[in-house]
Amino acid sequence: MKKYFAESIGTFVLTLLGCGTAMFLGCNTPAGVVGTAIAFGLTVIAMAYTIGNISGCHINPAITFAVALSGRMSWKDACGYWCGQIIGGIVAGAVLLLLTNVVAAPDLTGGLGSNGVANAGGVGGALLVEFIATFIFVLVVLGATDEKLGAGKPAGLAIGLTLVLVHLVCINLTGTSVNPARSLGPALFAGGAALKDVWVFFVGPCAGAALSALVWKCLAKE
Repeated sequence: MKKYFAESIGTFVLTLLGCGTAMFLGCNTPAGVVGTAIAFGLTVIAMAYTIGNISGCHINPAITFAVALSGRMSWKDACGYWCGQIIGGIVAGAVLLLLTNVVAAPDLTGGLGSNGVANAGGVGGALLVEFIATFIFVLVVLGATDEKLGAGKPAGLAIGLTLVLVHLVCINLTGTSVNPARSLGPALFAGGAALKDVWVFFVGPCAGAALSALVWKCLAKE
């Protein structure tokens, strides 16, 4: 249970700080895009060195999916991780909504930092963006954390910096998900198009994660 609780806390912190930065900096200026990208990346690094030795710091259902597909964890544990991650994302979405009602700063994203498909040309474009971005991100995660070939302690830094890069490319397209729990939490409370299209940010990331598991298996094969 401790691992699942750690995943819930980590996902809560990631969603709160990442989406919160997007909300209060905005993502319609270069400074806002860069600031939001850095916030997500730094949060992953911080959590990696906080809960990494407890749960491995997935804080992302797509990563857990790839890890389970790779045979590094049981599907029973994967289900526990997913429950923790989803709960953490939802609680963060509720806190973000609360913040918009108690602080003077407006939500510059208009949707609690939720993801969208419009700027990617619709559902098809958003699926493609999220598929590619998650494939790259999760491939780095699998490689950096591999027991034999991985980076060891610096793995968290490599993963966080990769998340920064992914956000820099994708924020103006989909808002960058690569993480179903991060997408679901804000979407539940934003409603509207964000909630209607949230399935895209489950399907795209999970498909990309599955491909990364297959590719890493080929790369790591002796």
